[in-house]
Amino acid sequence: MVLELLAFGDTGWGDELLAGLWVTVRLAITALPLGLLLGFVAAGLTLSPVRGLRGLGTGYTTIMRGLPEILTLFVIYNGVGMLLNNVASWFNPEGRGIEFSPFLAGVISLGMVFGAFAGEVLRGAFQSLNRGQIEAGKAVGMRPGQVFFRIMLPQVWRFALPGLGNLWVNLLKDTALVSVIALDDLMRMTQVAVRTTKQPFSFLLLACCIYWVMCILSEIVLARMEKHANRGVRRA
Repeated sequence: MVLELLAFGDTGWGDELLAGLWVTVRLAITALPLGLLLGFVAAGLTLSPVRGLRGLGTGYTTIMRGLPEILTLFVIYNGVGMLLNNVASWFNPEGRGIEFSPFLAGVISLGMVFGAFAGEVLRGAFQSLNRGQIEAGKAVGMRPGQVFFRIMLPQVWRFALPGLGNLWVNLLKDTALVSVIALDDLMRMTQVAVRTTKQPFSFLLLACCIYWVMCILSEIVLARMEKHANRGVRRA
């Protein structure tokens, strides 16, 4: 019976669940670089010698880390959508308006949340750097960009990778929230299958297994990345 429910084609839900899984993976992979970019920006702002910039970075990380992820999703999806339609109606009062993509709303929301937490992880990594190495790089004539990419960034990556890995796993699980804004991800397709077949245990258990497998695979990849990042580092 369960195998029939998971069959591909008109007789089962295998193709729908696979399509939902693909949306989930694309969502997480697309939100990751946005979150990393925001994380580096937030870390740079919070470490800035300018008081106003420090306040801006601290405000972003504090607010975003204090808001529930689903509330951030609703604010972005409804607020940005309303803003775009107001701007469009101002330029073209008789237009049909702009439809804000749920996928784009999910990417922005998850990226902003990831960026706030990543900013704190990266801030700690930057503060763990050996300042003597940075001064040595400047002393031998390295430009600021060379100091950052050749001395600072490789070590920051090594220090921050465990924390960023945990945030990636959380990002994978948080993608399930986008089902509430009608994005056909794995969670929403699971819910549709449950309502149609009246088999909640089978489909929800399968969804749990899929998310679990994605997290396990991520942990394996992250372990290899940490091993590569720590190559040549002598353990005390």
